[in-house]
Amino acid sequence: MSWTRRLLSLLPVVLAVLAAALLTAPGAQAHEERPVTFPDGSGSVPRHRAGEPDLLVCKTDRADFERRIAAFPAGLKARNRELFARCGRSGHRHLQQAVDAVDRPGMNIAILPGLYEEEPSLPAPTGACASLKAPTSSFGYQILSYEQQAQCPHNQNLVAILGKKDLQIEGTGASRLDVVVDAKYAKLNAIRADRSDGIYFRNFTAQRTTFNSLYVLAADGFVIDDVLTRWNDEYGFLTFASDHGLYKNCESYGNGDSGIYPGSASDINDGHGYEVPRYSIEITGCRSHHNMVGYSGTAGDSVWAHDNEFDHNMGGASMDSAFPGHPGLPQNHAKFERNLIHDNNEDYYRYVADGTCAKPPAERGYENGVVCPQISMPPGSGIITAGGNWNLYEDNWIYGHERTGFYLNAVPAFIRGESAWSEQTDTSHHNRYANNRLGTDKAGNPRPNRTDVWWDGQGRGNCWQDDTGASSPRALPACGAARGEVSGATARLVGEPVKLAQLLVCADYSVQARRLPAGCDWYGARGLERVEVQIALAASLLLALVGTALWWRRLRGRRLAAAALVTGLAGLALDVAGATLALAPTYVPALALLLTGAWWTATGLLLRPARPVFAWTTVTLGLLTLLDAFDKAVLMIPGIPLSPAWLRLLLGVVWVLWAVVAAGTRPAPATPAPPAGTPAEEVPA
Repeated sequence: MSWTRRLLSLLPVVLAVLAAALLTAPGAQAHEERPVTFPDGSGSVPRHRAGEPDLLVCKTDRADFERRIAAFPAGLKARNRELFARCGRSGHRHLQQAVDAVDRPGMNIAILPGLYEEEPSLPAPTGACASLKAPTSSFGYQILSYEQQAQCPHNQNLVAILGKKDLQIEGTGASRLDVVVDAKYAKLNAIRADRSDGIYFRNFTAQRTTFNSLYVLAADGFVIDDVLTRWNDEYGFLTFASDHGLYKNCESYGNGDSGIYPGSASDINDGHGYEVPRYSIEITGCRSHHNMVGYSGTAGDSVWAHDNEFDHNMGGASMDSAFPGHPGLPQNHAKFERNLIHDNNEDYYRYVADGTCAKPPAERGYENGVVCPQISMPPGSGIITAGGNWNLYEDNWIYGHERTGFYLNAVPAFIRGESAWSEQTDTSHHNRYANNRLGTDKAGNPRPNRTDVWWDGQGRGNCWQDDTGASSPRALPACGAARGEVSGATARLVGEPVKLAQLLVCADYSVQARRLPAGCDWYGARGLERVEVQIALAASLLLALVGTALWWRRLRGRRLAAAALVTGLAGLALDVAGATLALAPTYVPALALLLTGAWWTATGLLLRPARPVFAWTTVTLGLLTLLDAFDKAVLMIPGIPLSPAWLRLLLGVVWVLWAVVAAGTRPAPATPAPPAGTPAEEVPA
């Protein structure tokens, strides 16, 4: 069996260890919901209806109403006064009452300016609703079936819209802030629309929940139009297992996960390449800011996000395959174009560290800018793809990030609960990053990202535009003019070992337990605190010790050997220095590998006469190290399933053990030459 086949045979073991470590890291689940299936796709995106409302919702305080409409344009003010008079005679005082009065498809509910706290829905459940039997999520809430939601609609929801078809709910104010639905942190969801095809939301605000403000589940057809959501433990907008959806002109901020979350969007494009028949959800004209992340989507499949702004979050946008229980995994076919993604550098982990996020939600200060991050993620990043395929990122403005513009890593299928070996490397393929404006704002002003790309190296068919700046790795496969054209394409089964170690360490985050992983720079670790630096330092010290001992016992007194050792020690020192600069990639790591590879190669050649097998192993290790330097700094070598770093690591473990034995064994004394004329039979063998 060849060395390549032996090393490849270890791949399942590597993946198993990786998956086990990630699975045992007690991170939060992105979203836990009852098992659902995608709609059949026969629906359509609903259209706004401008006719007279069928049902009205208003409060009875005339003075408060007049104060709220005082600055309205004359025509709109008159219209609201007319509706207020009508509502006083035949309207409802709470939105839930109007929803309950809906008795046919195609009805319109108009909500007049006011604050709607839905007092009848606020009390804690009693009777049978207080003792429902259902699984409990990692956050402590029950995962109720649809039937249980219908039985007890206000266990979790301030307003529950269950099974209503083609319903339109619209505020009548001059702006979305004129109508506010406020859950006061007493419910998981402010408004939940469940199995309500054709739902249309327009012109209001929903806020202050322990999960999310506006939740659309299992809908074939929905529109979220000019709606604001804010100040939630998890999401502003959450749409799940839905099709024919449209978000437009929306805004969200102050959320512990994301402002906009089209999770498990209908997986209609699985099996296609870059060209697809249609997208299941469109997001346009929205702004999501001051959240943990502006946009996210576990299994955010077939989503078209264009002409939005994601700014001043910890991360701009994220899609992933990292959480089980989401139909449509692995994530695929998102398209991001013409979005402004900038300055996503907020540090909200500090509120976890100082205990703010351990307080009851109403006492945390969400209204004053506090955000409690629910999952682990690399802050200072523009677009994060954690295990996605066939995504298009084109013509976006990506600038002002303190970590990286684009972040891409693979996620083994173990993480989503898939055990088949054939599926373990099925993410992070065919992601195209092309024609984006990197490090420059729309006005042409320079606003550089610290790096433009961070990639763990796994996957096939990924490519980047050729004007990317500093990146890790330094050399990247380049996109051709046509989609699918890649210059220098790679197809690696596993990412870089040190980067995988970093991801493993950083995954061990829990907002509930106030656990911020030590060693991870995502949470503020610097210098020797960082796991990358610790790995580099430990490895360099070990290699320096073993290499020096080997030179002392086997090659002492030979000038070339001493020069090789000095070169190697310099390379090991530079390796540690390079690890400290990982957030701003330089050529230092490659130079370190170059010097270390030269040391091993020269040492191996000098050892040939005494220990030929060990010598050639040392030469092989040196050549692999030189190859790794080339791979990282000049060109990612195509056609190999593993990075040279993996081969170097595996062979390096063998070499250290062998070198210890070689250094600890006394050299055999030289045999003196026999006197001249000694018969051959008397010469010792």
